[in-house]
Amino acid sequence: MASFDIVSKVDPQTLENAVNTAKKELQTRYDLRDTKGGIDLDKKANTILLSSENSMRVKALEDILLGRVVKQGIDGTALDFSAEEQASGNLVKKTIKVRAGVDKDTGRKISKAIKDAKVKVEVQMQDDQMRVTAKKIDDLQAAIAVLRQHSADIGQPLQFVNMKS
Repeated sequence: MASFDIVSKVDPQTLENAVNTAKKELQTRYDLRDTKGGIDLDKKANTILLSSENSMRVKALEDILLGRVVKQGIDGTALDFSAEEQASGNLVKKTIKVRAGVDKDTGRKISKAIKDAKVKVEVQMQDDQMRVTAKKIDDLQAAIAVLRQHSADIGQPLQFVNMKS
């Protein structure tokens, strides 16, 4: 049986490079030069902390970070900007999660997209990845094509690895 795995990973070194270049841009921008706070990467928690004096500057930090992440070749949907801003003393902070791994909700979306396309494959959830198996490699390639078409609906960057025939 042929198979492949669906994963969602962000290269930590590339992400760190993007955050570092965003920090350098923050220091050189005239409108943000004297800003307290900044951009911090927490590698263990896989989050990025933005902090500044007001929400307008936090939004500017988001734009700088997103631009640098995309320039480094990381898909912008790998960052979860949905968290609310919190006031902390005289600073406004926002925590951005870096999406890694396929969670259950995303797994359901992937399974539904493949089932709706009526491709003859089996999909199994395994921890933070999914395994897709089929009798023919052509069916696997059809499943990959379906997932690439529905990538906007899934809302998370996917990589297809470990293809075996």
